[in-house]
Amino acid sequence: MTDPVSRTILLLDIEKYSDRDDVAQAMLRRKLYDIADRTLEAAGIAETLRSRADRGDSVMELIDAGASVRSLLRALLTEVPAQLHAYNRMASSTAQIRLRGVVAGGYVAVDEHGGWVGSDLNHACRLLDAQLLREALRSRPDGFALCVSEGVHAGIVRHDHPGVPAADFRPVTLDSKNGPLRAWLHGPVPGGDDHCGTGAGETPVPGASGDGPAPGSRPRTETAAGTTATTATTTTADGTAAGGTTATADRAAADGRADADAAGPARQGTTASAQTAQAAQPAQTVPEGAAPGGHAPAGPVFHFTGGAPRFGGSLVAGDQHGVSGGQVTGDVRLGGSAGEDA
Repeated sequence: MTDPVSRTILLLDIEKYSDRDDVAQAMLRRKLYDIADRTLEAAGIAETLRSRADRGDSVMELIDAGASVRSLLRALLTEVPAQLHAYNRMASSTAQIRLRGVVAGGYVAVDEHGGWVGSDLNHACRLLDAQLLREALRSRPDGFALCVSEGVHAGIVRHDHPGVPAADFRPVTLDSKNGPLRAWLHGPVPGGDDHCGTGAGETPVPGASGDGPAPGSRPRTETAAGTTATTATTTTADGTAAGGTTATADRAAADGRADADAAGPARQGTTASAQTAQAAQPAQTVPEGAAPGGHAPAGPVFHFTGGAPRFGGSLVAGDQHGVSGGQVTGDVRLGGSAGEDA
Protein backbone atom coordinates (compact mmCIF):
# COMPACT_ATOMS: atom_id res chain seq x y z
CA MET A 1 0.00 0.00 0.00
CA THR A 2 1.24 3.47 -0.87
CA ASP A 3 1.75 6.20 1.68
CA PRO A 4 -1.41 8.24 2.36
CA VAL A 5 -1.46 11.57 0.54
CA SER A 6 -3.69 14.61 1.02
CA ARG A 7 -6.57 14.85 -1.44
CA THR A 8 -9.81 16.73 -1.97
CA ILE A 9 -12.64 14.21 -2.23
CA LEU A 10 -15.60 14.79 -4.55
CA LEU A 11 -18.53 12.36 -4.57
CA LEU A 12 -21.59 12.51 -6.85
CA ASP A 13 -24.49 10.06 -6.65
CA ILE A 14 -27.63 9.54 -8.78
CA GLU A 15 -30.98 9.50 -7.00
CA LYS A 16 -33.14 6.35 -7.49
CA TYR A 17 -30.67 4.85 -9.91
CA SER A 18 -31.69 1.24 -9.22
CA ASP A 19 -35.34 2.00 -9.99
CA ARG A 20 -34.53 2.44 -13.71
CA ASP A 21 -34.12 -0.20 -16.39
CA ASP A 22 -30.76 -1.00 -17.95
CA VAL A 23 -31.20 1.40 -20.87
CA ALA A 24 -32.02 4.32 -18.58
CA GLN A 25 -29.16 3.44 -16.22
CA ALA A 26 -26.65 3.51 -19.08
CA MET A 27 -27.92 6.92 -20.15
CA LEU A 28 -27.76 8.25 -16.57
CA ARG A 29 -24.18 7.03 -16.15
CA ARG A 30 -23.08 8.82 -19.31
CA LYS A 31 -24.73 12.01 -18.13
CA LEU A 32 -23.16 11.70 -14.68
CA TYR A 33 -19.69 11.46 -16.20
CA ASP A 34 -20.44 14.38 -18.50
CA ILE A 35 -21.58 16.59 -15.61
CA ALA A 36 -18.52 15.68 -13.53
CA ASP A 37 -16.11 16.42 -16.40
CA ARG A 38 -17.73 19.75 -17.25
CA THR A 39 -17.81 20.84 -13.62
CA LEU A 40 -14.15 20.01 -12.99
CA GLU A 41 -13.20 21.73 -16.22
CA ALA A 42 -15.11 24.87 -15.15
CA ALA A 43 -13.20 24.75 -11.86
CA GLY A 44 -9.88 24.71 -13.73
CA ILE A 45 -8.95 21.21 -12.55
CA ALA A 46 -7.17 19.33 -15.32
CA GLU A 47 -7.41 15.55 -15.76
CA THR A 48 -3.79 15.22 -14.64
CA LEU A 49 -4.78 16.58 -11.21
CA ARG A 50 -7.49 14.03 -10.46
CA SER A 51 -8.21 10.32 -10.28
CA ARG A 52 -11.63 8.74 -10.80
CA ALA A 53 -13.28 5.60 -9.41
CA ASP A 54 -16.54 4.22 -10.81
CA ARG A 55 -19.14 3.08 -8.29
CA GLY A 56 -22.04 2.33 -10.66
CA ASP A 57 -24.61 4.91 -9.62
CA SER A 58 -21.93 7.27 -8.28
CA VAL A 59 -18.53 8.66 -9.16
CA MET A 60 -15.60 9.35 -6.84
CA GLU A 61 -12.92 11.90 -7.66
CA LEU A 62 -9.65 12.28 -5.78
CA ILE A 63 -8.32 15.74 -6.60
CA ASP A 64 -4.77 16.94 -6.05
CA ALA A 65 -4.32 19.02 -2.91
CA GLY A 66 -2.91 21.86 -5.01
CA ALA A 67 -6.19 22.38 -6.88
CA SER A 68 -8.47 25.20 -5.78
CA VAL A 69 -11.28 23.97 -3.52
CA ARG A 70 -12.95 27.36 -3.72
CA SER A 71 -13.16 27.08 -7.51
CA LEU A 72 -14.50 23.54 -7.18
CA LEU A 73 -17.29 24.63 -4.81
CA ARG A 74 -18.20 27.59 -7.01
CA ALA A 75 -18.44 25.31 -10.06
CA LEU A 76 -20.56 22.79 -8.18
CA LEU A 77 -23.00 25.49 -7.07
CA THR A 78 -23.36 26.99 -10.54
CA GLU A 79 -22.45 24.45 -13.23
CA VAL A 80 -24.19 21.37 -11.81
CA PRO A 81 -27.67 22.97 -11.41
CA ALA A 82 -27.37 24.58 -14.85
CA GLN A 83 -26.43 21.31 -16.54
CA LEU A 84 -29.15 19.38 -14.72
CA HIS A 85 -31.74 21.92 -15.81
CA ALA A 86 -30.61 21.87 -19.45
CA TYR A 87 -30.72 18.08 -19.55
CA ASN A 88 -33.88 17.36 -17.53
CA ARG A 89 -36.05 19.81 -19.44
CA MET A 90 -35.52 17.68 -22.55
CA ALA A 91 -35.40 14.21 -20.94
CA SER A 92 -38.31 11.84 -20.39
CA SER A 93 -39.61 11.16 -16.88
CA THR A 94 -37.68 7.86 -16.70
CA ALA A 95 -34.43 9.55 -17.70
CA GLN A 96 -34.51 12.46 -15.23
CA ILE A 97 -31.33 12.83 -13.18
CA ARG A 98 -30.93 14.32 -9.71
CA LEU A 99 -27.67 14.30 -7.77
CA ARG A 100 -26.34 14.30 -4.23
CA GLY A 101 -22.83 15.67 -3.80
CA VAL A 102 -20.17 15.73 -1.07
CA VAL A 103 -16.92 17.65 -0.88
CA ALA A 104 -14.45 16.63 1.82
CA GLY A 105 -10.73 16.44 2.39
CA GLY A 106 -8.27 14.00 3.93
CA TYR A 107 -5.60 11.41 3.43
CA VAL A 108 -6.04 8.50 1.04
CA ALA A 109 -3.74 5.61 0.16
CA VAL A 110 -3.82 3.12 -2.71
CA ASP A 111 -3.54 -0.59 -1.95
CA GLU A 112 -1.95 -3.37 -4.06
CA HIS A 113 -5.24 -3.92 -5.93
CA GLY A 114 -5.54 -0.29 -6.95
CA GLY A 115 -8.27 0.37 -4.39
CA TRP A 116 -8.51 3.52 -2.28
CA VAL A 117 -8.06 3.25 1.47
CA GLY A 118 -8.56 5.86 4.17
CA SER A 119 -10.83 6.75 7.07
CA ASP A 120 -11.35 10.23 5.61
CA LEU A 121 -12.69 8.64 2.42
CA ASN A 122 -15.01 6.44 4.49
CA HIS A 123 -16.24 9.53 6.32
CA ALA A 124 -17.09 11.24 3.02
CA CYS A 125 -19.01 8.15 1.85
CA ARG A 126 -21.03 8.16 5.08
CA LEU A 127 -22.01 11.77 4.43
CA LEU A 128 -23.13 10.87 0.91
CA ASP A 129 -25.33 8.02 2.19
CA ALA A 130 -26.89 10.01 5.06
CA GLN A 131 -30.69 10.06 5.16
CA LEU A 132 -30.80 13.81 5.78
CA LEU A 133 -28.95 14.49 2.52
CA ARG A 134 -31.40 12.24 0.66
CA GLU A 135 -34.32 14.15 2.18
CA ALA A 136 -32.70 17.45 1.26
CA LEU A 137 -32.44 16.38 -2.40
CA ARG A 138 -36.16 15.60 -2.52
CA SER A 139 -36.91 19.22 -1.63
CA ARG A 140 -34.43 20.78 -4.09
CA PRO A 141 -36.13 22.18 -7.21
CA ASP A 142 -32.79 22.34 -9.08
CA GLY A 143 -32.13 18.61 -8.53
CA PHE A 144 -28.84 19.01 -6.60
CA ALA A 145 -28.08 18.73 -2.87
CA LEU A 146 -24.55 19.49 -1.69
CA CYS A 147 -22.91 18.74 1.66
CA VAL A 148 -19.39 19.65 2.77
CA SER A 149 -17.31 18.32 5.65
CA GLU A 150 -16.44 20.41 8.68
CA GLY A 151 -12.87 20.76 7.45
CA VAL A 152 -13.94 22.17 4.08
CA HIS A 153 -16.35 24.54 5.77
CA ALA A 154 -13.75 25.77 8.26
CA GLY A 155 -11.06 26.23 5.62
CA ILE A 156 -13.10 27.60 2.71
CA VAL A 157 -16.83 28.10 3.10
CA ARG A 158 -16.94 30.16 6.28
CA HIS A 159 -14.72 32.83 4.74
CA ASP A 160 -17.55 33.79 2.35
CA HIS A 161 -15.56 33.76 -0.88
CA PRO A 162 -17.22 35.11 -4.05
CA GLY A 163 -19.52 32.45 -5.49
CA VAL A 164 -19.48 30.46 -2.23
CA PRO A 165 -21.84 32.34 0.13
CA ALA A 166 -21.28 31.17 3.68
CA ALA A 167 -24.84 32.14 4.70
CA ASP A 168 -26.26 29.47 2.38
CA PHE A 169 -24.63 26.64 4.36
CA ARG A 170 -26.22 25.32 7.54
CA PRO A 171 -24.72 23.04 10.21
CA VAL A 172 -26.24 19.58 10.46
CA THR A 173 -25.62 16.33 12.29
CA LEU A 174 -26.05 13.34 10.02
CA ASP A 175 -26.83 9.85 11.24
CA SER A 176 -24.63 7.02 10.03
CA LYS A 177 -23.78 3.45 11.01
CA ASN A 178 -20.61 4.83 12.63
CA GLY A 179 -22.55 7.34 14.71
CA PRO A 180 -23.48 11.02 14.23
CA LEU A 181 -21.43 13.03 11.75
CA ARG A 182 -21.09 16.80 11.75
CA ALA A 183 -21.28 18.53 8.36
CA TRP A 184 -22.65 21.59 6.53
CA LEU A 185 -25.58 21.42 4.13
CA HIS A 186 -26.07 23.89 1.31
CA GLY A 187 -29.62 25.25 1.28
CA PRO A 188 -32.57 24.71 3.61
CA VAL A 189 -32.49 21.83 6.09
CA PRO A 190 -35.46 19.44 5.80
CA GLY A 191 -37.84 19.95 8.69
CA GLY A 192 -36.14 23.09 10.00
CA ASP A 193 -32.72 24.61 10.67
CA ASP A 194 -31.89 22.94 13.95
CA HIS A 195 -30.36 19.50 13.23
CA CYS A 196 -27.07 19.92 15.12
CA GLY A 197 -27.95 19.65 18.79
CA THR A 198 -25.43 22.14 20.29
CA GLY A 199 -23.79 23.55 17.27
CA ALA A 200 -23.98 26.98 15.71
CA GLY A 201 -27.51 28.27 15.12
CA GLU A 202 -29.08 26.03 17.67
CA THR A 203 -32.29 26.94 19.57
CA PRO A 204 -31.53 29.14 22.60
CA VAL A 205 -31.80 27.39 25.95
CA PRO A 206 -34.81 28.71 27.90
CA GLY A 207 -33.75 30.89 30.84
CA ALA A 208 -30.24 31.43 29.50
CA SER A 209 -30.77 35.06 28.48
CA GLY A 210 -29.83 36.40 31.92
CA ASP A 211 -33.27 37.82 32.68
CA GLY A 212 -33.80 35.62 35.74
CA PRO A 213 -31.97 35.82 39.09
CA ALA A 214 -28.67 34.07 39.54
CA PRO A 215 -28.81 30.60 41.10
CA GLY A 216 -28.88 30.81 44.90
CA SER A 217 -29.82 34.51 45.02
CA ARG A 218 -32.87 35.77 46.91
CA PRO A 219 -35.54 37.70 44.98
CA ARG A 220 -36.22 41.34 45.89
CA THR A 221 -39.32 43.49 45.86
CA GLU A 222 -40.22 47.13 46.50
CA THR A 223 -42.09 47.97 49.73
CA ALA A 224 -44.67 50.72 50.21
CA ALA A 225 -42.10 52.96 51.96
CA GLY A 226 -39.72 52.88 48.98
CA THR A 227 -37.20 50.48 50.50
CA THR A 228 -35.78 47.38 48.91
CA ALA A 229 -36.92 44.23 50.74
CA THR A 230 -35.15 40.88 50.56
CA THR A 231 -36.98 37.65 51.36
CA ALA A 232 -35.88 36.00 54.60
CA THR A 233 -37.06 33.12 56.77
CA THR A 234 -37.43 33.37 60.56
CA THR A 235 -38.14 30.72 63.16
CA THR A 236 -40.70 31.28 65.92
CA ALA A 237 -40.33 30.17 69.53
CA ASP A 238 -42.02 26.84 68.80
CA GLY A 239 -39.68 26.07 65.91
CA THR A 240 -42.13 26.93 63.10
CA ALA A 241 -40.50 28.61 60.05
CA ALA A 242 -42.20 31.80 58.94
CA GLY A 243 -41.67 34.10 55.97
CA GLY A 244 -40.79 37.77 56.48
CA THR A 245 -38.71 40.63 55.05
CA THR A 246 -35.54 42.40 56.06
CA ALA A 247 -35.66 46.01 54.91
CA THR A 248 -32.77 48.26 53.93
CA ALA A 249 -33.29 51.99 53.36
CA ASP A 250 -32.54 53.27 49.86
CA ARG A 251 -30.86 56.38 51.18
CA ALA A 252 -29.21 54.99 54.33
CA ALA A 253 -26.05 56.94 53.58
CA ALA A 254 -27.96 60.22 53.83
CA ASP A 255 -29.90 59.33 56.98
CA GLY A 256 -28.04 60.70 60.00
CA ARG A 257 -30.17 58.75 62.37
CA ALA A 258 -28.42 55.49 61.41
CA ASP A 259 -25.30 56.45 63.35
CA ALA A 260 -27.26 57.63 66.39
CA ASP A 261 -29.38 54.49 66.51
CA ALA A 262 -26.27 52.30 66.53
CA ALA A 263 -25.29 53.76 69.94
CA GLY A 264 -28.31 52.28 71.78
CA PRO A 265 -27.67 49.93 74.73
CA ALA A 266 -27.61 46.21 74.16
CA ARG A 267 -30.71 45.73 76.27
CA GLN A 268 -32.82 47.42 73.57
CA GLY A 269 -32.43 44.38 71.32
CA THR A 270 -33.45 42.04 74.14
CA THR A 271 -36.55 44.11 75.00
CA ALA A 272 -37.60 44.31 71.35
CA SER A 273 -37.23 40.57 70.90
CA ALA A 274 -39.39 39.89 73.97
CA GLN A 275 -42.10 42.26 72.75
CA THR A 276 -42.03 40.64 69.33
CA ALA A 277 -42.61 37.20 70.81
CA GLN A 278 -45.53 38.52 72.93
CA ALA A 279 -47.17 40.46 70.13
CA ALA A 280 -46.91 37.77 67.44
CA GLN A 281 -50.09 35.80 67.05
CA PRO A 282 -50.19 32.22 65.71
CA ALA A 283 -49.72 31.96 61.95
CA GLN A 284 -52.95 31.78 59.99
CA THR A 285 -53.53 29.01 57.50
CA VAL A 286 -54.33 30.40 54.05
CA PRO A 287 -54.72 28.77 50.65
CA GLU A 288 -51.38 27.89 49.15
CA GLY A 289 -50.26 30.18 46.33
CA ALA A 290 -52.64 33.05 47.22
CA ALA A 291 -51.24 36.51 46.44
CA PRO A 292 -51.37 39.67 48.58
CA GLY A 293 -53.66 42.54 47.65
CA GLY A 294 -57.31 41.60 47.92
CA HIS A 295 -56.54 37.91 48.47
CA ALA A 296 -55.34 35.86 51.41
CA PRO A 297 -51.50 35.85 51.60
CA ALA A 298 -49.72 32.67 50.56
CA GLY A 299 -47.68 32.24 53.79
CA PRO A 300 -47.61 32.80 57.57
CA VAL A 301 -49.08 36.10 58.88
CA PHE A 302 -47.92 38.09 61.94
CA HIS A 303 -50.15 40.74 63.57
CA PHE A 304 -48.26 43.19 65.77
CA THR A 305 -51.08 44.66 67.92
CA GLY A 306 -49.19 45.32 71.15
CA GLY A 307 -47.10 48.29 70.06
CA ALA A 308 -44.36 49.11 67.63
CA PRO A 309 -41.49 46.60 68.11
CA ARG A 310 -38.03 47.93 67.40
CA PHE A 311 -35.20 45.95 65.74
CA GLY A 312 -32.57 48.54 64.83
CA GLY A 313 -32.66 50.70 61.69
CA SER A 314 -35.32 52.91 60.13
CA LEU A 315 -39.12 52.99 60.33
CA VAL A 316 -41.09 50.78 58.00
CA ALA A 317 -44.72 51.94 58.03
CA GLY A 318 -47.82 50.06 57.01
CA ASP A 319 -48.51 46.41 56.22
CA GLN A 320 -45.62 44.52 54.64
CA HIS A 321 -45.78 41.55 52.30
CA GLY A 322 -42.84 39.14 51.88
CA VAL A 323 -41.93 37.79 48.45
CA SER A 324 -42.27 34.24 49.81
CA GLY A 325 -45.90 34.92 50.77
CA GLY A 326 -45.57 36.07 54.42
CA GLN A 327 -47.27 39.23 55.71
CA VAL A 328 -46.61 41.62 58.61
CA THR A 329 -49.37 44.08 59.65
CA GLY A 330 -48.83 47.18 61.75
CA ASP A 331 -45.96 49.64 62.05
CA VAL A 332 -42.57 48.10 62.69
CA ARG A 333 -39.84 50.42 63.94
CA LEU A 334 -36.39 49.08 63.14
CA GLY A 335 -34.27 50.75 65.85
CA GLY A 336 -34.44 54.03 67.70
CA SER A 337 -32.46 56.24 70.06
CA ALA A 338 -31.29 55.09 73.50
CA GLY A 339 -33.77 57.29 75.35
CA GLU A 340 -36.92 56.05 73.59
CA ASP A 341 -39.23 53.45 75.08
CA ALA A 342 -39.97 50.25 73.32
